[in-house]
Amino acid sequence: MTGAAAPGVNARPIDLHLHSTASDGTNPPEVVVLAARDAGLQALALTDHDTVEGIAEAQDAAQRLGVELIAGVELSAYEANDEIHVLGLHLALLDDMRSALIVFQQARRERAEGIVRLLNGLGVRITFDDVLAVAGDAALGRPHIARAMVENGWAMDLRDAFDRYLGAGRPAYLDKRRITIPEAIELIHRCGGIAVLAHPGQDATHERIERLAAMGLDGVEVIHPSLSGDDRARLLSLTKHLNLVPSGGSDSHGGADGFRVVGAMKVPGEWLALQRQRVKTVRLAVGMGTT
Repeated sequence: MTGAAAPGVNARPIDLHLHSTASDGTNPPEVVVLAARDAGLQALALTDHDTVEGIAEAQDAAQRLGVELIAGVELSAYEANDEIHVLGLHLALLDDMRSALIVFQQARRERAEGIVRLLNGLGVRITFDDVLAVAGDAALGRPHIARAMVENGWAMDLRDAFDRYLGAGRPAYLDKRRITIPEAIELIHRCGGIAVLAHPGQDATHERIERLAAMGLDGVEVIHPSLSGDDRARLLSLTKHLNLVPSGGSDSHGGADGFRVVGAMKVPGEWLALQRQRVKTVRLAVGMGTT
């Protein structure tokens, strides 16, 4: 971590759910950090999908700009056919995480190639090279395919591409390689981080979160653009009852307005102290110590 403030000293807000061009965001990591600084944040977490390749650039920018960069990742995990996203926050062993994610990055490539083949069979004439040109060095995902479709005139916009072709149940949809929830949590812990349930929906009941906590979940995203005020109050109460830590963020992918702008959700900076205590507990449990 860079430029960490002492717990309780800096109460400025934080944003612990952000994406960059390392996955499916539209801004490079340095620009994401600059936006966080301009928003008056004391800390941000870069949490790209299934990759930590943007962390080094973000750390350099954070050091220059005087904000704290928390190394993170967003993993897609499954319980049977139920997909949830798990944020890994405060990661310490980035090389270990990077090595583990190589398997998923290759699976992303194979999935994207398969989707392009399906699209071609449906008469949508884009190539895998078109998708690679859009994605650059980012971890491949369906948004890159959608952008390639838009750029080549096969969809009006990203929503149109997903609605007609790429969304679940649509004709060019392919499932992704699956990691179980316990596997995702164990990987995050092994890399020195805490595992946080991202953007919990209406099915994030007491029973379900309690079951996830039994699997090792450390926290819940209490503040997110998809959650109402009542949702936030209920989830915050649940975290206290189940001894979990709260987290939150804008889930910004680079938009310029709305609630998904960097820093828009005003997540309390005081929550960092709670997370750091949990990080110490996790690292002691996996034999890492507290550094």
